[in-house]
Amino acid sequence: MFPGIFFELINQSPELANVYQFSAVEVKQLSFRLDGVFLPKPEVNEPIYFVEVQFQVDTTFYSRFFSEIFLYLDKTQLQNDWRGVVIYPTRSVESKDTFRYQELLQMPRVRRIYLDELSVTVPSVGIETIKLVVESEETAVTKAKVLIEQVREVMRDAIEQRDMIQLIETIILYKFTKKSRKEIEAMLGLGDIRQSLVYQEALEEGELKGELKGKLKGKLETVPLMLKLGATVEQIAEALSLNIEDVRKAAQENSTN
Repeated sequence: MFPGIFFELINQSPELANVYQFSAVEVKQLSFRLDGVFLPKPEVNEPIYFVEVQFQVDTTFYSRFFSEIFLYLDKTQLQNDWRGVVIYPTRSVESKDTFRYQELLQMPRVRRIYLDELSVTVPSVGIETIKLVVESEETAVTKAKVLIEQVREVMRDAIEQRDMIQLIETIILYKFTKKSRKEIEAMLGLGDIRQSLVYQEALEEGELKGELKGKLKGKLETVPLMLKLGATVEQIAEALSLNIEDVRKAAQENSTN
């Protein structure tokens, strides 16, 4: 949803996202699925980025990750260089079974990011929002409120502002799974924001641009990632304002790949 945040995570300019298109890619020969692939536009000689979000211990993760990458490279006509990025909440989630992949993991070609160790020299609302995933329940709501205010101050584009606020709300919903979306909205003080003229204009502008159809596809593409974060089908449907049957279908397709 926010490609610029990804490039900030790997210490690149968020503006680099403008020369990439993001998608979830299925390598059909062996039914492999990559969480996310940043493909450079045809006229740009930038590397392909393969991204995986790993929030559970999986002893076979690296064998699958590298198999997916090399199989994809074998099947594509692209000649660009490549980079692999794995995002973990903490080091404890990473599998210790890395002996066979040490050379690859020690190369700059593959980067492992641990959200609880992430530090930035330049303040970034995007990075701080991602770090909210590993924030404790005791401080998450307070930090989320601060981030929402920063979003409203820093982001000039009304649609981007709305989407970032929705992302913050969704992360908090993961942390408080027993609370409804309305309760989360009240906790974060979002009622007045959503009634504001700017927010309503952002909704209207998105509709006028035909954004809704594209956003539905984009939202469904995030379902596998949200499942990895531990959200249920019902929570995902509520958080993204999607039909529960559409989410269930996307979840089922992900489980069969």
